[in-house]
Amino acid sequence: MSNQLRAAAYAALVALVCASVPALADDHAYTEGPVVNVAMIRTVDGKFDDYMQWLDTTWKAEQEAEKKAGYIVSYEVLTLNPRGPNDPDVLLITTYKNWAALDDGLAKSDAVAKQVEGSVAASNQSEADRAKIRTVLGQENMQVLRLK
Repeated sequence: MSNQLRAAAYAALVALVCASVPALADDHAYTEGPVVNVAMIRTVDGKFDDYMQWLDTTWKAEQEAEKKAGYIVSYEVLTLNPRGPNDPDVLLITTYKNWAALDDGLAKSDAVAKQVEGSVAASNQSEADRAKIRTVLGQENMQVLRLK
């Protein structure tokens, strides 16, 4: 093999190796999974069963409607022992396919409110009424990272 051909072959090999390095550097040890919303709720003393009744009826119907429409992947209710007066005793977990599933959230929730409660106004009144039996302490959106 001539020196020119050998140099060209080495140059091609070096170029190929260098082109592969950025691809390896961009590879992550995880893939992005679903987005999870956790709402932290504290029920008023003596009103836990009332709140659970609402969850089992209206909230469940809303979640099922959102699931059927493809807005959410799943939902669940967790209970926990609060450590202090400002800690939640109920967690509402809603799982979305990805961040994009949160787009147009107001329009989606209004459509579900109309379907389940009859109108957005009725849904807003229901929200106000629930303030008598629970307090929303906050919520967090987070993404699952699946290790490869």
